[in-house]
Amino acid sequence: QQSKSLGQDIKSIEKELRQIEQHLNEVMIWIPNIPHSSVPLTESIIVKEWGEKREFDFEPLSCFDICKSSGMVDFNAGTKMAGTNFPCYIGLGARLERALINFMLNTHIKKGYIEVFPPFIVNRDAMFGTGQIPKMEEDMYRIEKDDLFLNPTAEVPLINLHRNETLIEDKLPLKYVGYTACFRREAGSYGKETKGLKRVHQFNKVELIKFTTPETSYTELETMLTDAENILKMLGIPYRVRLLAANDMSFASTKTYDIEVLAPVTGEYLEVSSVSNSEAFQARRCGVRYKKKSGGTAFVHILNGSGLATPRTFMAVVENYQNKDGTISIPVVLKAYMEKKL
Repeated sequence: QQSKSLGQDIKSIEKELRQIEQHLNEVMIWIPNIPHSSVPLTESIIVKEWGEKREFDFEPLSCFDICKSSGMVDFNAGTKMAGTNFPCYIGLGARLERALINFMLNTHIKKGYIEVFPPFIVNRDAMFGTGQIPKMEEDMYRIEKDDLFLNPTAEVPLINLHRNETLIEDKLPLKYVGYTACFRREAGSYGKETKGLKRVHQFNKVELIKFTTPETSYTELETMLTDAENILKMLGIPYRVRLLAANDMSFASTKTYDIEVLAPVTGEYLEVSSVSNSEAFQARRCGVRYKKKSGGTAFVHILNGSGLATPRTFMAVVENYQNKDGTISIPVVLKAYMEKKL
């Protein structure tokens, strides 16, 4: 009788334990990563500036006005197809967008990144692993019937390349570059903020990912930042780098640099890249470890960075390279990608 009673007690306690563990997990998954000691608390810092603002000898036009007058981007057509904030690139605009993507991919491949062309949709586990959900689930486009999500950023599929795997230390860092279209419900504020390409629901992005050891991750972060900056230097577009404060960083990040291009007509700086170290935060959620040469295993550190997102890069190219007659000069590094060779 005592044995039977103990068995019932164990079942009752195990049920209570499962409930407590579930509640604990629900609390813990909402706790963000811990900022690195070098990260400012409340005020972001400009750590670098490059290039000089172009001085025009004529009245320059905004990218929005140039796109409308030249037909490079048909905003009305995009609205008819999918709704507001879905741009439709036409003719020269489509070729310029494609040229930017191919130029970025090829440049990063030459730096030793392995190219990946991943699916444009991901499952719930992939989204959870990178920290996109549960916090930001409402901002994502979800395919409810299959419980799948449209990529909010190319970071999600690339990081999940090695989910639940154990890597080899001698092969680290692993460096990947990939292109995907990205989709986000949240398009920012209203009015001028959503006019043109500044904030859109669908955009293209070339993403950089690194899997590193904990000892090298912050050195690799600086190298990744340099790789992303190099794209703008080759395009000849002025930019600045901002070290984000703790209250501006993403849920998964320990340290983030934002790269912001200069739109010369408005004088605005527009973010085209965030380069971040999540240390072991995403690796723990994704189950990505590495086998140490000294024995045992540990979680890798995972880094991600845009190399770059195209809409605002497109804007910066158009505004910086516009001519008095309304035409656009093509940056030297893009000319080979713009030739009509079929």
